[in-house]
Amino acid sequence: MTDRLPPTAPIAVEGDPADAGFDPARLERIERHFARCTPPGRLPGWLVAVSRGGRVVYTAARGRRDLETGLPVEADTLWRIYSMTKPVTSVAAMMLWEEGAFELKDPVARFIPAFADARVWTGGSAVKPVTEPLTEPIRMWHLLTHTSGLTYGFHHAHPVDTLYRQQGFEWTTPPGVDLAACCDAWARLPLLFQPGTEWNYGASTDVLGRVLEVLEGASLDEVLRARILGPLGMHDTGFFVPEAKASRLAALYVPDPVTGRIVRNDALGGIALHPPDCLMGGGGLVSTAADYQRFTHMLRGRGELDGVRLLGTRTVDYMAENHLPGGADLETFGRPLFSETTFDGVGFGLGLSVALDPVANHVLCSPGELAWGGAASTAFWVDPLEDVTALFLTQLLPSSTHPIRSQLRSLVYQALID
Repeated sequence: MTDRLPPTAPIAVEGDPADAGFDPARLERIERHFARCTPPGRLPGWLVAVSRGGRVVYTAARGRRDLETGLPVEADTLWRIYSMTKPVTSVAAMMLWEEGAFELKDPVARFIPAFADARVWTGGSAVKPVTEPLTEPIRMWHLLTHTSGLTYGFHHAHPVDTLYRQQGFEWTTPPGVDLAACCDAWARLPLLFQPGTEWNYGASTDVLGRVLEVLEGASLDEVLRARILGPLGMHDTGFFVPEAKASRLAALYVPDPVTGRIVRNDALGGIALHPPDCLMGGGGLVSTAADYQRFTHMLRGRGELDGVRLLGTRTVDYMAENHLPGGADLETFGRPLFSETTFDGVGFGLGLSVALDPVANHVLCSPGELAWGGAASTAFWVDPLEDVTALFLTQLLPSSTHPIRSQLRSLVYQALID
């Protein structure tokens, strides 16, 4: 882990798409499609990059990173990647697992004692919840697979979500509260279900980040910098944007509930301009296309990139297995993220989704594809079968506003002709 790479150059095409098995004219359909979404006020600026064989063969960018000032999207634009932070934190955790720092079956309470007294929702209301004790402890593999019973306040799907919001946990954390205190607060709130019995998207990876702090005796930003960001040369990635880089940060937008046209949200967007009180391993990073592409290429390389190895090949393969009990998919085992989203034929590994059956999911991809996205409509995937990685960056919250991810898959795969 002593190797250090120079800062990454802005994202750029590195090879002829035709040599990589793509039809260049068909790839241009990607830009034409998403360009149609930009002028009518449906989507702010965006950037897409497609690689094959570890080389970028197509990039496109359109629109403004800041509609109000007219600043365009550029190759080095900074983006809030929200939940695309989760795979980064998960990789750091598995690096420690490889070193024997913990077992996947270890109770989380071994590292965060407050979780020893966690209780599980059984009924009642947000005003008067009824709970029961744990039948088994929350374990490390529960955090990595989102089967811990933790949730997010922004779901608005269950009384426990309401309890999170009442404690100041929705899209942000309470002011002045650090990660350790947040974890203690989550431990006092009811779990949605007994650990390991269902899948629900929640603060699991944030708690995992706190475990990393305990194990390493350092703050999460220091852990990620030492183990992943520094070794991979991801020097534009961090938990906030320093003043010298602030002009490169894309503004954050949300759809107007009446008109559907996008409007700026500085209340949430401005958070990225200041050091956070709570380092969220599940959603706090800001990055560039070039930086995050290096992370996806490391996954494509089964833990290695440009001579820097973060994980063993078998560890990455193990992360890429479906770890949901009984081989279930997210549609049958999980609680839905959004009513518009289905996860038939999609499992979950250790920190990433895993494609099981593309036909069942009705989306063109390959079995074994690793993927995830962020709340502001960002997305990536790594396809080991076709040796393709793809990355889409924009800043539109929430990610369910448009079917960007399924459309992008169709547009990328229809261009493959080899």
